[in-house]
Amino acid sequence: MIMKKILSSFLVLLFVLFLSNNSNAQYVESSTKAEIDASIEQRAKLRNSSAFKNYPVRNVGPVVMSGRVSDIAVHPDNSRIFYVGYASGGVYKTTNSGNTMTPIFDHQDALGIGDIAISGANPNVIWVGTGENNSSRSSYAGAGVFKSIDAGETWTYTGLRNTQHIGRILTHPTNENIAWVGSVGALYSTNSERGVYKTTDGGKTWDKTLFVNDSTGVIDLVIHPTNPDILWAATWEKDRKAWNFKEGGNGSAVYKSTDGGETWSKSVDGLPQGNFVGRIGLDISQSNPDVIYAIVDNQFEMKEERENDSDALTQT
Repeated sequence: MIMKKILSSFLVLLFVLFLSNNSNAQYVESSTKAEIDASIEQRAKLRNSSAFKNYPVRNVGPVVMSGRVSDIAVHPDNSRIFYVGYASGGVYKTTNSGNTMTPIFDHQDALGIGDIAISGANPNVIWVGTGENNSSRSSYAGAGVFKSIDAGETWTYTGLRNTQHIGRILTHPTNENIAWVGSVGALYSTNSERGVYKTTDGGKTWDKTLFVNDSTGVIDLVIHPTNPDILWAATWEKDRKAWNFKEGGNGSAVYKSTDGGETWSKSVDGLPQGNFVGRIGLDISQSNPDVIYAIVDNQFEMKEERENDSDALTQT
């Protein structure tokens, strides 16, 4: 009887503590641009004041290590040259079809890579969007968009610091100063730095041309192969917590622009709608640009019905 009373009291205490912790729980807001800038400045000061700053670091093993590749960008005129972006390992470049790889982004403000884009107008112009484009608990935020005009030898920060995670970058095929950036936004909280951003001056200034809400970002972009005024964007609404991941919402959709990304209209015909639609991947047929492919993460449960053919299975 005594043990039973002790156990009951213990369970009641645990329940009270659980309610107390939940009632006092506070959600961590995403870092502000000022906080991110301060951390980058502090990192630079520590690196420059280090007693070991003049000593090169050499990998002594293991030689083969695993890691997520977030993007690969291939030179349009020389397939032996390509760039590889890693989830938290920066950007590597090869000029010999991958026989050797050289890190070219190690001293920038962030090493988490979301996307790499090579300018179609000038392949020496490389754009890198930082912040992994996936939504894992090990996906690290970035520090905006960076640009190289010498094929990755040097880099310049071009802005969009608080976008935190970049889904996709597109470049104009004939004008190296025009680019579009799809921002996923903060991973663990809401923020307004999401959507499609466009620059017409090489990244000096940016205009946000598509915004759905502060929990919906842009995960993918595609451009018409012969008409750069026509673009499509895939938006993704999600709510990530350390203990939970709501990976869909009404904000997830496909949008189309016919004026170079200045304005956008939502495409609804033939596409799933609703609170269960999640991440969407897009692609366009190069031989027939009227054909657009969308792979949709749709968590809605559908009833399966068998037809007269016992081997056939349709969904309604």
